[in-house]
Amino acid sequence: MEKILTVAIPCYNSEAYIKRALDSVVQADPQIEVIVVDDGSTDGTAAIAEEYMERFPDVVRYHYKENGGHGDAVVTGFHLATGLYYKVLDSDDWLNTKALRRIIGFLKEKRAEEKEYDMIVGNYVYEKVGTKKKEISYGHVLPVEQEFTWHDIGTFALGQYILMHSVIYRTQLLLDINLELPKHTFYVDNLFVYYPLPFVKNIYYFDTDIYHYYIGREDQSVNETKLLERIDQQETVAYTMYGMHELCEVEEPKLRYYMSQYCVILSAIVSSLYVIKGTDEALAAKKNFWKNVRDCYAGAYEYMRRQWLSKAVMKNGPVWNRIIRIGYSIAKKIYHFN
Repeated sequence: MEKILTVAIPCYNSEAYIKRALDSVVQADPQIEVIVVDDGSTDGTAAIAEEYMERFPDVVRYHYKENGGHGDAVVTGFHLATGLYYKVLDSDDWLNTKALRRIIGFLKEKRAEEKEYDMIVGNYVYEKVGTKKKEISYGHVLPVEQEFTWHDIGTFALGQYILMHSVIYRTQLLLDINLELPKHTFYVDNLFVYYPLPFVKNIYYFDTDIYHYYIGREDQSVNETKLLERIDQQETVAYTMYGMHELCEVEEPKLRYYMSQYCVILSAIVSSLYVIKGTDEALAAKKNFWKNVRDCYAGAYEYMRRQWLSKAVMKNGPVWNRIIRIGYSIAKKIYHFN
């Protein structure tokens, strides 16, 4: 049976929670394919995957690979995929099964009409332990349930970016553009979403919550302690993003502006984390970060330096550092991102 959607579940030592992810997708539709991409687990993850393969032999596949990091598992997933579309589901998150069925049903109908989309967008929900759920939706910026292009989008607000949680890509698009992600690096989900954007020609948005993004494990990469330990990896992702496209060559002005905003957000994250860390070495590293951006990624820098958030986080000194800390704290309370 032809598969309409591949859901890849990259995982590493995920035996404690991967069943929830699997249960949310395996019975969504006969034309779904679920690939558990095991990035070198040493616990019982493989046994759980094999159990689900026995129960759902026409749906679940298991692939073991040497540890290469989350991005390497994501790339492995779409190279293995047989579905027309490709969705990433982290092993500690889950999908809304009802919403997933609706989207698959729509894609099947359009496939029968020989109609395909480069990108499908849906809403996602922060499921942060100890706080109320926070929905991220795009209803005021993307046309709802109709085909559109980048020319038709509105202006994204802070915290409203299209993340890996909200996106489904056409599988062949990812293969055609030869998407690669850095190995052994956290936070590369930003690159997974960002790099294909100029190649996307048509889009469809469902104003419905499909992805549930769990935040609460102490070992998660978005835990603030881990973020501070891995600022260098945030830098790596930021530099990689700035070098992926020359923004001046992105033809559609609205997309160009959106991509520059995305770059600004990453620069703000790196800068804020250095300020929160607060050591002399960290504050010096923040200055060096912006020097490197200016010297090595002049195109991205020219667009970023014009925007108010970049102007704010570029600044140094006790007063500005205090403002940056306050701004980071407010954003964390509003968007529940760690």
